[in-house]
Formats: sequence, C-alpha cells, structure tokens
Amino acid sequence: MEYTVQKLAKLAGISTRAIRYYDEIGLLKPARINSSGYRIYGSKEVDRLQQILFFRELEFPIEKIKEIIDSPDYDEIKALLQHREQLLIKRNQLDMLIQNVEKTIKHKERGVYMTDKEKFEGFKEDLIIENEKKYGKEIREKYGDDAVDASNEKMMNMTKEQYQEFEKLNQMILDTLEEAMETGDPAGELAQKACEMHKKWLSFTWDKYSPEAHAGLAQMYVDDERFSEYYDKRKPGMAKFLRDAIFIYTGMDM
Repeated sequence: MEYTVQKLAKLAGISTRAIRYYDEIGLLKPARINSSGYRIYGSKEVDRLQQILFFRELEFPIEKIKEIIDSPDYDEIKALLQHREQLLIKRNQLDMLIQNVEKTIKHKERGVYMTDKEKFEGFKEDLIIENEKKYGKEIREKYGDDAVDASNEKMMNMTKEQYQEFEKLNQMILDTLEEAMETGDPAGELAQKACEMHKKWLSFTWDKYSPEAHAGLAQMYVDDERFSEYYDKRKPGMAKFLRDAIFIYTGMDM
C-alpha cells in the first residue's frame, strides 16, 4: 500500500510537518514523487518510520536516530528487541508511579491511610524513571541489565533517612569538588576527599564496588555530554577534574 504525506501522518499519529521535516534532513525519504509532485511512501518507508517513532518514544535525539538507522551495522530485529526491553522497563516504572499517585489521591480525597513509606516511594520512583530516560540505554550497555536492575531495587529499598543522606552526600561532593578545583590538583587532599565521598555515594545504589567500575563511570562522565553537563553546569571542567581525581583515587589508568 502507498501513502501520501497526509495519509502517512494520519496512520502514524504524527503531524505532516514532521514527515516533511524527516524528508528534508534525509531521515525518511519518500519512495517516489508522483506526477502531481506528491511524496509517496511505501511499506519500506512505513517500517522505517515505525523504527524512528520507537526511538522517539525512548527520547533519542533526531540526529542520533539518523546516525543509528543509517549505520551499515544497523540490525532491525536487534533494535526491535532492544525497543521491547526498554519499553517494558518504562511500563513497569510507570505502573509503579501510577499506583503511588492513585494511593495519594485516595489518601487526599477519602482519607485512606497512606504510610510515610508509601508517600516516599513516589520520589524514588520519579528519580529512577528520570535516570532511565536520560541514561538508561548507556548504563545498561556498560554494566548490564542485572546490575542496573539491582541498583534500582537498592534505591527503592532505601529508607527516608538513607535517601536524605544520599541527597546530602551528593551536594557535599559537588561543594568539595568546587573547592578542590580552586587548587587545580586532582591528587590533592580535597579532591581525594571528594572521591572518597563519591565512593560512599555509589554504595547507596551499587550492589558491589570495584575500582575498575568506579573509574569506568568517571570516564563516562567525560565521554557522555549529558553526564558532563550535570557537573560542568556547577563549574566548567568539573566532570574532567572529577574523572582525573577518581583515576588517581582508584589507581586506574583508563
């Protein structure tokens, strides 16, 4: 079956403007242009659009989607399996959050008893969902699903006091790093103190610690601009300074 821009947009539930934009940037070219000048799309293009929308649902940037799909190593079946896995994770997280919201509504509207622990679960669920959306794919590829799932479970099992300590320690790390950067020495006392705190901070969510994993995460802070942005918005160059300090702290040369 063949589709015009308007019919394809209606089929996919997106705007005609999006279809035209995908054509302009070379992400989704039509199969042909008919005699009236209309873009015509066939089954191959429909399949490609489906893949694009799967990636968009997982919040991949358009440029990254094009890079992945156009790669000579792109495997559609493998990509579909990965999409399914990520969507199942997302569904489970949303189910947990929905349950918490429903409990809160009942608590507010009907006075249904809700423990402090149940109220607190929502904050942790929000954090896990946000982290999965931002960093899930990269972290799972680097450390594996079992390790990430164990980390999320450990997060969910935190008490309110543990979570507050977890958040407080994160702020202390940033404050200490900012102060340490003034010395310019990643091997200095302040920088190494920040690394010790960072190790303790990781223990809240990591099932087990290793210097190799710690150093690998530090390198990811530099390699992935989303991680870098988190630290560098506090002070430019902080991600790299932390990476260098952790390499010294762990004795690892990545």
